[in-house]
Amino acid sequence: MEAEIETTEDAVLGGRLRLRQPMRGHRVGHDAILLAAATGGLGGEHAVDLGAGVGAAGLALAARVADLKLTLVEIDPVLCSLATYNARLNHLDGRVKALVLDVENATFESGGLTSGCADRVLMNPPFHDARRQNVSPDPRRRLAHVGAPGLLDRWVDTAARLLKSRGVLTLIWRADGLDEVLGALATSFGDTAVLPVLPRAEAPAIRVLVRAVKGAGGSRKDCPALALNDENAQPTPAAEAVLRDGKTLTIADA
Repeated sequence: MEAEIETTEDAVLGGRLRLRQPMRGHRVGHDAILLAAATGGLGGEHAVDLGAGVGAAGLALAARVADLKLTLVEIDPVLCSLATYNARLNHLDGRVKALVLDVENATFESGGLTSGCADRVLMNPPFHDARRQNVSPDPRRRLAHVGAPGLLDRWVDTAARLLKSRGVLTLIWRADGLDEVLGALATSFGDTAVLPVLPRAEAPAIRVLVRAVKGAGGSRKDCPALALNDENAQPTPAAEAVLRDGKTLTIADA
């Protein structure tokens, strides 16, 4: 891999996964690992990670689920190259491929992603609104974090197109935007499960993990919240089990 930007190689999942990523701009954090832990999967299934970046969420899923086939979709060619490198670095390249595609505008068939090809889609879309929040001057970080109005609806539409009937979509979003998520899912998805992520117990949620089934009914299940830290600002055992030990979250089976 030609190094077009300065990078570092970092360990996540307690060293179970190593990732080459840009030294500056967007860096892999808890969101990607939580998303993988919420997705679940079975050997032989095909999962598609939309907006994959350097592949953190998708590769964390593939590392958990033996024989899972994975396609990483990323608009930034440099990050997509790093995702390909990371699949090889973690000996997952035999069942993982990365494609440079725009989630909102791509002709997915060009990458071999036909309608109804996926059992699962996972995604961490850019969820900051430039009209309400300060945005990073770094273009790569801004692309990863900031979305235009209507972006979530367009990404959900892409997921619905890729998923088989009864296929599962899992996403992570701002906690204060849960109603927006539920509205975007209403047309094509049901059997929705929601898991709030708290910075510490008793604090307001900062993220929500949402799982929904294509073509299912309208029921909703609320899963117990995950607190990342305790009152002493130390990671909780539940968070450590997911972020370091690779445990799957209960929402994956909701």
